[in-house]
Amino acid sequence: MVMEIVISVILLFVGIAVLVVIHVCIVGRAFGRGNQGMVNMVVQRSSIGSKRMSNEDLKMLPCFDYVDGRDKGSSSSPVDCAVCLENFKDGEKCRLLPNCRHSFHALCIDSWLLKTPICPICRTCANPPKVDVILGEGSSVSGQYGIELT
Repeated sequence: MVMEIVISVILLFVGIAVLVVIHVCIVGRAFGRGNQGMVNMVVQRSSIGSKRMSNEDLKMLPCFDYVDGRDKGSSSSPVDCAVCLENFKDGEKCRLLPNCRHSFHALCIDSWLLKTPICPICRTCANPPKVDVILGEGSSVSGQYGIELT
């Protein structure tokens, strides 16, 4: 009788040990795949963020004075700056990101873009496209977008 109890306890501990090993293997694989995905996401994000936006690039982005085109009795919602979350007011300097067409207060988006050159709404690269015009007989193309004139 005592021998049967000892064997039952040993089998119980062996069963628990097998379950723990199986759990560790499954969880380890799941986290292993998750970490590889995170590494890829970090590499992609860092490659986008590595091209810092300079003050000269900021000056190339379109700037405009906001004009409220809504009727005074209109029930449409006011337009907000996604950086500071304040409404645009008449006459405020705003900046338009040309790649995604989102607008922000100029001061808000300038400070944002100096840190991270991507749109805070859609994560599109906010660097203005660089266009070089090459005159002459050569057929070379330079810059991110090249225009060739012959």
